[in-house]
Amino acid sequence: MATSVKLDDDLKDRIQRLADIRHRSAHWVMREAIRSYIEREEAREDFKQEALASWTAFHETGRHLNNQEIRTWLNTWGTDKETENPQCHE
Repeated sequence: MATSVKLDDDLKDRIQRLADIRHRSAHWVMREAIRSYIEREEAREDFKQEALASWTAFHETGRHLNNQEIRTWLNTWGTDKETENPQCHE
């Protein structure tokens, strides 16, 4: 799929400078920038959807963990006394 993007001269120059520094083509720099942006935004959207699903589940079931329960559990991570994740409750 061929796509064109109009860039102002300043941005073109910045891309070319970076490409020269990295010993890559300007095309490679632009593709990497777009790939990185898409991956970051997809991860952000996945996180948002997971949070919304959790919120919905909480409203439907009332099951949850409170802040202290999570803090206590997380404080065991990386220690000899690491515990299993706590179970949700109403």
